[in-house]
Amino acid sequence: MRTDISGTGTAGTVPSAAPGGPDGPDASAARPGARDRLLTAAAELSYREGVGIGVEALCRAAGVSKRSMYQLFDSKDELLAASLVERTAAVTAAMRPPADSGGTPRARVLYVFERVQEQAVLPDYRGCPFLAVQVELKNPDHPASRAARRVKDDLAAFFRGEAERGGAADPALLTRQLMLLFDGASARAGIGVDDLSGLILPTVTTLLDAAGLR
Repeated sequence: MRTDISGTGTAGTVPSAAPGGPDGPDASAARPGARDRLLTAAAELSYREGVGIGVEALCRAAGVSKRSMYQLFDSKDELLAASLVERTAAVTAAMRPPADSGGTPRARVLYVFERVQEQAVLPDYRGCPFLAVQVELKNPDHPASRAARRVKDDLAAFFRGEAERGGAADPALLTRQLMLLFDGASARAGIGVDDLSGLILPTVTTLLDAAGLR
């Protein structure tokens, strides 16, 4: 099972530039899909190349002029933040079991780490996109950092809920441990130093056993 965490549904493929190119008339802002193309370009380029990607490169990939981009977004920072918000639902759906899927809390937590293990071996995997943004920006007040933090807080809330439901001895501690494992595993796999094989699932199982999670 290939899990796409770029949130665009087309991992590794930036949308083709529209006819006329990014330096075309301002009507590009009114063309159907201009905003969506910018969001997709921002999601994929920032994930692959980092948040330092330039405005010109973003606009070229999206087929939108710079002037049109600034008509749609106040700044590149706002575009980056919007791209994170836009892909949140897709990433969450790819990473977590459906709310109505049933299963024990233990199985639901393991499901998340099974997805991480699957992603770790993909050639275009660069780690958790939300963690990467926070690490790169190093500014908790940046709009993209705030958007990423909300997603990470939501994952922590998911772990905390399952920990409480499954009778963990210390749900708060287990939540912190799981977040540490998730972020650490994602980061190491993202920089290509470990594919997590035979490592992440036994490690999380040990944590769940120690916490008494059922």
